[in-house]
Amino acid sequence: MLFNSFIFFIFLGLVLPVFYALRSKESKNIFLLLASYFFYGYWDWRFCSLLAISTFVDFFIGKNLHKQTDEKARKRLLLLSLFSNLGILAVFKYLNFFVESFQSVASQFGGELDFLHLNIILPVGISFYTFQTLSYTLDIYRRRIEPTNNIIDFALFVAFFPQLVAGPIERAAALLPELSKKLSPSKDQIRQGIVLIITGLFRKVLLGDTAGRYVDNIFENMEAYTSVELLCGLVLFSVQIYADFSGYSRIARGTSKLLGVELMKNFEQPYLSRNITEFWRRWHISLSSWLKDYLYISLGGNRKGENRTYINLMLTMLLGGLWHGASWNFVIWGGLHGIYLALHKLALRGKKIGREKADFSTIASGLSSIGQMLLTYILVLFTWLFFRSTSWEMTTEFFSVVSQWTVGDYAGKFITISLVYAFVTILLDILEYSSDSHTYLLKVKSPGAIIGILLALLGVSFIYMFQADPLPFIYFQF
Repeated sequence: MLFNSFIFFIFLGLVLPVFYALRSKESKNIFLLLASYFFYGYWDWRFCSLLAISTFVDFFIGKNLHKQTDEKARKRLLLLSLFSNLGILAVFKYLNFFVESFQSVASQFGGELDFLHLNIILPVGISFYTFQTLSYTLDIYRRRIEPTNNIIDFALFVAFFPQLVAGPIERAAALLPELSKKLSPSKDQIRQGIVLIITGLFRKVLLGDTAGRYVDNIFENMEAYTSVELLCGLVLFSVQIYADFSGYSRIARGTSKLLGVELMKNFEQPYLSRNITEFWRRWHISLSSWLKDYLYISLGGNRKGENRTYINLMLTMLLGGLWHGASWNFVIWGGLHGIYLALHKLALRGKKIGREKADFSTIASGLSSIGQMLLTYILVLFTWLFFRSTSWEMTTEFFSVVSQWTVGDYAGKFITISLVYAFVTILLDILEYSSDSHTYLLKVKSPGAIIGILLALLGVSFIYMFQADPLPFIYFQF
């Protein structure tokens, strides 16, 4: 079920009145759990079994992990959780990829691996809920949290429909305590939720989907475009993927607020970052923090010497790239970001990056900040090519055309389109950046003006949705 579809708003319109009418905590959670399974099963009900398997396995492993005092037994239980969750992920997402990757090697020795190829569909959002439920057993193993004794609460933690298929990847320490009490949204949460849903839908539909139609046409017909037009297509993809994913995250957070649940922010104006380290503090925050806490630190982090630090960083980003998809292009994308981060860490020479905002108090500092932002954006833009390309052949064709530096009759038109999309995207981010809020519209003093703006944004979004089929969220494939 797509957030940018009318069926979702019908679904939400049916869920909310029933949820508000229920009185007890238990009835609310049971109802939300059933609604979540219906939401997920709307694509294919068979995949609900995978959700159930992950839920029951980690619920019972978590309880035994907490009770167990023998460290060897605790490690065996943790390995069982890892094997169960990552095993399902490996079969559905990576088996065919590795079979195809090693087929050429096997054929050199007269081998044949086609018999291992499975004709299976990738379950929507499997990477997201796998990481979410894994964080539960990992935190219990590290004795950071205690397990819940309520399987309904835990099942809802795994399957909570607003963030089930594309995050944010929530931690049990943050989300489970909310689900263990009676959910009752405040007036502020309802107001914020409505704003987040409408502004998120606007980002997804009017920026992400419209930019995406240009991008799809350009990348699927590269031979018809010149160098400048292909570069404009890459800029438009940087708008599309950001508007698409940040729009989803806003709708997810807004829907959760209507249910009285607070989800973490997943984006904080990443294209206004002044360096690559800051970019990863602002882009897909739930994944980057997950990789840091459960992979980078587990590998040793920066505790085992300088060389090992860079190796751990590269391994983390390579695996982070593979998490996004079963393709070597994603591995290259992750590797490039690993190189960027390693070089930045090397340049810092032990100094820590502050979290303060860019300084625009003087002309010189303002120009310096803008220059740093542009450089960071260009570095990130280059990596987006490997994210958007569906094959190595598409990537090499892009470089081949761009290297010839051809300028066609429509170059000016494409440059204008790209600049308009980039301007609107950055303008929306500047409003959030300067106000330090994703719901800055609520700071407008006139209630009538707020309602008017929201109705206008919702109206143009719905008009577009009536005229065009909704595009799936890019991160649904992960």
